Amino acid sequence: MSIRLTPFARTRLFPREPRANTIRDCSPAQFEQRLNDEPPLRVLDGYAPFCRLHVHRNWTSTRCLTVPVTDANRHLLRSAYEARSRRELPVLVRWFEGVDPPVADYLVVILYSAGQLEEEGNPIDREWGVVGCLYTATPEEIPMAPITMMRNALGVDEGGSGVPIDREAYRRSVEFWEANANWR
Repeated sequence: MSIRLTPFARTRLFPREPRANTIRDCSPAQFEQRLNDEPPLRVLDGYAPFCRLHVHRNWTSTRCLTVPVTDANRHLLRSAYEARSRRELPVLVRWFEGVDPPVADYLVVILYSAGQLEEEGNPIDREWGVVGCLYTATPEEIPMAPITMMRNALGVDEGGSGVPIDREAYRRSVEFWEANANWR
């Protein structure tokens, strides 16, 4: 299997201005090389046939992506309308400011097939492309955010994949994201 870091993932995981909530201690090239050289601990099915998740032990100081919402930290939640790229419409997002999450034990790499990336107008020269990465305490997938499921259902023209909403997966996602939030 050959893996390429997509431009979409590169800008989100390795921004020009490094942030505390992105991948640390390695370059995009080193990250891609490691994914090609080191077999994953586990391979999980993604939300559609073209999506797979590769679970790797975290070899960086990257911190967990999410933090549980508690009465003690709820006042640190912030929200705004933001777009992931210039092509996408802004959507409501929320995050913590002023929290210190633990270092993640796992990096769960989200891969799309070359065929799907071609369909979305983002061709790659490898079999699989990295479209994202979850930083977790367990070797499990964090549920996709409800707004991401909606964007996917809207189709490729709106920054999604064209996969319809799975109502049960959506309910599980809402349950998780009501109790957890990203941080910055």
